[in-house]
Amino acid sequence: MDQEERDRFEIPKEVRSMAEAGFDQARKAFEHMLSSAQQTAATIEDRGAAARANAKEITGRAVSFAERNVHAALDYAQQLVHAKDLGDVMRVHSEYVQSQMKAFAEQASEIGQVVSKAAQDVTKPKS
Repeated sequence: MDQEERDRFEIPKEVRSMAEAGFDQARKAFEHMLSSAQQTAATIEDRGAAARANAKEITGRAVSFAERNVHAALDYAQQLVHAKDLGDVMRVHSEYVQSQMKAFAEQASEIGQVVSKAAQDVTKPKS
């Protein structure tokens, strides 16, 4: 093939059309993939924000419960110090154990509700 024949070489219209169609399809596929990636990133960011907010609430409640339990234990210890006899010690101890068991049950229930809500918030579909 000499220079003149190479200069006259043309890409057939059908091949050119197929190539253009292929490029258009590739561009559309890339744009679709990019759009999906952006939506996924936004969803992850939203869910991350919800998870952080819920974690903050759970931590706040746990700290609040710990404070209440420490105060109850300190009050218990002070009452023991002021007990007059063994009967008084047994009464104070019994009251403390009963009140703490009730408090622990309430705290566990409350934390369970918050954790359940957090799980629902993180897994619910974005509207």
